[in-house]
Amino acid sequence: MLLQGFAILGLNYVTDFSAYIGLCVVLGLGTALVYPTFLVVIANNTTPLQRPETIGVFRLWRDMGYAIGALLSGIIADLYGVSAAILTIGVLTILSAIVILRRME
Repeated sequence: MLLQGFAILGLNYVTDFSAYIGLCVVLGLGTALVYPTFLVVIANNTTPLQRPETIGVFRLWRDMGYAIGALLSGIIADLYGVSAAILTIGVLTILSAIVILRRME
């Protein structure tokens, strides 16, 4: 998630098309690394009977985050501009990575 956060923040500071492509690749790599890791953590910390429900709860929170993130981005973009929205989402992503780092063993 840290990789994702820094890639999102970088979107505000590049002007070259190839730099955007590079940041999008880093963002995609970060996303590709995050979700399998989340699913492994769920699998390692639940019994086989709990797993389907736990994955469902994870997906509920993940999808709710998409919806809330979209609304938050839109509101911030309307009030302060697109750059502020991108910075806010990047910072929130980095903060969530720090929370995960502190809470997970």
